[in-house]
Amino acid sequence: MKSVQDDTGKRYLLLKHSTEASLVRDPATGNECYIQNDRLETVDGESPLETAARSVDDPVLTLLTNVHDEETLGLLIELSDRGPLDVRTLLDAYDFCESDLHGRLTVLSAAGLLEEADVAGERGYRLTEDCETALAVLRSNLEQATDST
Repeated sequence: MKSVQDDTGKRYLLLKHSTEASLVRDPATGNECYIQNDRLETVDGESPLETAARSVDDPVLTLLTNVHDEETLGLLIELSDRGPLDVRTLLDAYDFCESDLHGRLTVLSAAGLLEEADVAGERGYRLTEDCETALAVLRSNLEQATDST
């Protein structure tokens, strides 16, 4: 399987190549169709799995690739629910040592999920809009899954 794109820049997964047209799958929808070969080109340097991952919205993809454990996800959820929190509150309320919290905050800030905020005159953190969007998508999907059972 290869990653290909059409003449508009839309990326697909190449399923079958023939003389005139190739069978491709849109990773976002799962739809398969034939596209003329002269409209397709191979995407160099991108694996089919990376192409498949690109079907997820950027904010969600950023969250998924930068949050590696439940505690870090919980930290983001708490910041979402409680609003911006200062560092002292984060240290007092949650079971993080200072260096562990600092490491997590640094990684999340570098990923664009958190930003510094002034909280009652203290240095604190709040979620970025992208992080809020990603959490809303995840929570919405969870609610839909719960409602369908």
